[in-house]
Amino acid sequence: MKSRYLLTYLRRFVLCVFIVCLIGLFRERYQTMQHKKYMDNLSSKVKAEKAEEDTEVIDIEAADNTAEMEERNTDTQEQPIMDRFAALCAQNNDLTGWISIPDTVIDYPVMQCADNEFYLHHDFDKREDRYGCLYVKDIADVNTPGTNFVIYGHNMKDGTMFGMLDQYLEQSFYEKHRQIFFDTLYEERKYEIMSVFLSNANGDKETGFKYYQFYQADTEEEFAYFYDHIMDKSLHDTGVTAEFGDTFLTLSTCAYHEEDGRIVVVAKRVEE
Repeated sequence: MKSRYLLTYLRRFVLCVFIVCLIGLFRERYQTMQHKKYMDNLSSKVKAEKAEEDTEVIDIEAADNTAEMEERNTDTQEQPIMDRFAALCAQNNDLTGWISIPDTVIDYPVMQCADNEFYLHHDFDKREDRYGCLYVKDIADVNTPGTNFVIYGHNMKDGTMFGMLDQYLEQSFYEKHRQIFFDTLYEERKYEIMSVFLSNANGDKETGFKYYQFYQADTEEEFAYFYDHIMDKSLHDTGVTAEFGDTFLTLSTCAYHEEDGRIVVVAKRVEE
C-alpha cells in the first residue's frame, strides 16, 4: 500500500515539475516574441523613413545631377539628423545610431547616456527590461569619429541582442557575415570585420590587453598596440588590414569559455 502511495506521489511530483517547466518555456517564448515584435516596430519606422529618403535623393539627382547644391550642408555647418531617425529621436533622444548585420537578427538602435549601466536593463522607452538595449558608454564619440568605439549588448539565450555573436567563432559564419552597417544620426557607415577573439572583462590574462579601454590613438605607437593585439588574438585570418588613421567599431558581449569571458568582434570602417 505504501509503495502505491509513493508511486502516486512521485507521478504527481513529476507532473508538477513538467508543468512548471512547460510554463517557463512558454513564458520564455512569449517574451522572445514580444521583444522581437517591439524591435521590429522600431526597425520598421527607420526603414520606412529611409525609403522616403532614398526616393528624395533619386528625385534630386534626376532633376539636376550636376548641381553643386552649395546651399546644402558644408563642413562648417551643423549637420542635421537624418530624417529616418527624427521620429525615434523625438521618442528617446538617447538614440545615437543604428546597427545592422545582414541576414542576422541584429537590426537595433544603439543608445548612449550618462549612466553607463542604464541600458543594460531598460528598453528603448526606458522601461525596465531584461533584454536592455545595445549601447555605447558616455566616453564614446561615435560622430567625430574617434579611432574606436565599443558597442555593448547582452548575450541572450534566445539569440536576440548580441546573442548571435558567438556564432562568429565559426569560420563559416564569419565568411557569410563579414560586413556590419552602423549609421550614426548623421551619416551611413559600413564596416568590414577584421578580428574575432575571446577575452575577459578584466583584460587578457596573458598580456593584460584591455580592448574596452581603447577609444583613441593619437600616435602610431598607440595604434600599433591596439592593432597588434587584436590581430594576434583573432581566431580567423580575415585578410583585412588597417593602418594609422583608420577607424573601428568593436562589438562586445558576454562569453562562457571562462568566468567574466567576452566575445569581441572588431571591424574597420570602409568606403561604400
